[in-house]
Amino acid sequence: MHIDGDRRAGETGKGESKIGKRDNPGWADGLRQLYDSVVEEPLPDSFKELLSKLDEKS
Repeated sequence: MHIDGDRRAGETGKGESKIGKRDNPGWADGLRQLYDSVVEEPLPDSFKELLSKLDEKS
């Protein structure tokens, strides 16, 4: 049963948990930079060709 006044452990009610308010460990920034660099990489030509072939078949 959920009552509006109840909150789960760690929730502040402002969209952030208590854990999110702690300082990030040093490796977290490095991991975020690595993730961002991978996301920003262009799609390889072989993937583009494969997607094109799959679109033609549908």
